[in-house]
Amino acid sequence: MHGGPEKAVYAYAAAHFPDWAARFAHLAFAGGAMGENLTVAGLEEKDICVGDVHAIGTALLQVCQPRQPCFKFNLLHDELVSSAMVRSFQSGWYYRVLAPGALSAGDAVILQARPNPDFPFSRLVEIVYRKRGERADLIRMTEMEGLATQWRERARLMLG
Repeated sequence: MHGGPEKAVYAYAAAHFPDWAARFAHLAFAGGAMGENLTVAGLEEKDICVGDVHAIGTALLQVCQPRQPCFKFNLLHDELVSSAMVRSFQSGWYYRVLAPGALSAGDAVILQARPNPDFPFSRLVEIVYRKRGERADLIRMTEMEGLATQWRERARLMLG
């Protein structure tokens, strides 16, 4: 697991690849290009909420935090792609595993639970990438079901 149980599985939206290919024609963008474990069709950051529980195959996974590009990502591509990921808010999302299971290419992503229907994942990405958020959002994040521990703690620190 990259980064512990709250970064157990990294998913990335297939819909973003044409945009990346247009911006960086010298690089190849297809499934796995962002270092993801799962390339997901039909879902983007705007379509999910913090804490969503997805059944994929026989596994049960929970959306808990966005990716923040690191030096390994830069080694895979270059720093320009890393910067562009932050500017575009096309982070992808990490899952924690609630129930291990088997999954394979073509398995549907089925929403099983949505504990925070009014907190879109795209809002969390914006808070994480801009390193600031509305006070009400930060207060809520400190106790948000499904949110990664590090972001609940970070929200407490951001509140001062």
